[in-house]
Amino acid sequence: MTRTTQRRDCPTETMARLVESLKGADAQGIPRIEQLVEEFPDDPRLHFLLGSVLAGQRRYEEAHNAMRMAIDVAPDYALARFQLGFLELTSGDPTSAEATWGPLDQLVPGHPLRLFANGLRHLARDEFGPAVDLLRQGIAANTELPEVNADMQLIINKVTESGDQPAGEATSSTHMLLQQYAARTTRH
Repeated sequence: MTRTTQRRDCPTETMARLVESLKGADAQGIPRIEQLVEEFPDDPRLHFLLGSVLAGQRRYEEAHNAMRMAIDVAPDYALARFQLGFLELTSGDPTSAEATWGPLDQLVPGHPLRLFANGLRHLARDEFGPAVDLLRQGIAANTELPEVNADMQLIINKVTESGDQPAGEATSSTHMLLQQYAARTTRH
């Protein structure tokens, strides 16, 4: 006889206090998040939050592992899936990003995360026009995640700034753009 267990999530109030406590104190919050991950290992939000904080500390391998755990626990956690793919892309691994983003194609057409992922796919292929267009569409459609909009706008700004360069320089700027973005401290 198999025993089914119900997933236990971190209480909403605890999660809200944790997120509030992290504002401006990324590194100090890591032990508390890790403690909650141990207590609630099936809560994908905690794994994702840990990955986001680690990425903000430029601890990319650990961030990748934590975000991967978030989507292993909850494969339909679209935001974690998008951010993991974005981390992979900015780390120079567009093949992994493509595989991670694949399930986002099942989101409804016009879903911001689907648009963002498709825009970044174009960017990785140096297709700047379609990349900017899709990122702009994603921003227009995204009313729930202003932080992601800000990140995508930064990319649009960098791409359009490099649009005045000769073709060879603009193409090589994709790699530079993604590296610059990866070096930035962000919160997700």
